[in-house]
Amino acid sequence: MLADLLSECFATDYEETWECERTATPVRAFAVQLHATGCSLRETKQILRYLGVERSHQALWQWVHRLADSGHNPPEAKPKRVAVDETAVKINGEWSWLYAAIDIETKLILDVELFGRHGTDPAAAFLHRLSEKHDLSDTVFLVDGYGYQTAISRLGLSGRLDYVERNLIEKWFHTLKMRVDRFHNSWVGSHGSVREWFIQFVQYYNFQRPHQALDGRTPVEEATN
Repeated sequence: MLADLLSECFATDYEETWECERTATPVRAFAVQLHATGCSLRETKQILRYLGVERSHQALWQWVHRLADSGHNPPEAKPKRVAVDETAVKINGEWSWLYAAIDIETKLILDVELFGRHGTDPAAAFLHRLSEKHDLSDTVFLVDGYGYQTAISRLGLSGRLDYVERNLIEKWFHTLKMRVDRFHNSWVGSHGSVREWFIQFVQYYNFQRPHQALDGRTPVEEATN
């Protein structure tokens, strides 16, 4: 099985993605597959070390997520139930907030965005951005606070307090932070570069990562089925 994984290569369409890399494509393919099956970046790095390949944590991250640069935005959706929330991240010692929305049925991440503060106004701005990308005419937003309800009402959308199904977005934040375990909640770099990393993770999650609750399908496969 190990030999089979090491002999695999990505499709020709992705050759440009790897052209500046110095590690052989089969090894990169193996690393990406390890990560997709649930290995953390640290675990993947250790397995490659056993094979005689020494690469940095950041290089492994870019192997896994660089393919997302060749991907697409989430397909336009008409979700029925969407969980929305924010989580705090520290960038250069200062707090920012990552907002995200997930389709309960397909597990598709519909959008993410970073804001310098949190509250009703950023929530309304995020929901407005979401409404420009997807058909929300039949969507009910599942939220955990009255600030979101105010933002939803301001935009003429529908929502309700929910402390059970909306936990899906909390689980996604946990998955995100598990996969960037080197950084935890603290990042060094520009606001734009951190935002780009989050966008790359969303593309990876939507297009490449098999989801156990979807019988091994990706959220995009579920949404377009």
